[in-house]
Amino acid sequence: MPESMSEYLHQDMQCEGLLECFHGLKELDRSVFGVLVSADEPLTVDEVAERVDRERTTAYRSIQRLRDAGFVDREQVNYDSGGYYHVFQPVGADEIADDMQRLLNDWYAKMGQLIHEFRDKYDEPDRTQTPPTTE
Repeated sequence: MPESMSEYLHQDMQCEGLLECFHGLKELDRSVFGVLVSADEPLTVDEVAERVDRERTTAYRSIQRLRDAGFVDREQVNYDSGGYYHVFQPVGADEIADDMQRLLNDWYAKMGQLIHEFRDKYDEPDRTQTPPTTE
């Protein structure tokens, strides 16, 4: 993973890399997200685990990271005889993209503020001015 902004800008990044860049998601999270996006219907944790060839708990942790990032929704399905289970599906691409755009705008504003503070702190005084005299 690049350590500086200039390294990020010089690497060959694909749109899937945004998941990692914006939210620190892992390769498994990208795979789980891809499985959910390509599914014809919402999936259970067990179905996701089977499709990514991981243990149930590992798949569940990945789904939780995706939910925390706002990429996945959970729905409760009730059995007629009582009890329930959860299924998961991806949030719409527009909603995710809008969220990433908001994050980018917030980051840009914060960086602009920090650059302004840097300039104020380290700007050299104008050397053409005559220093004030004290008498």
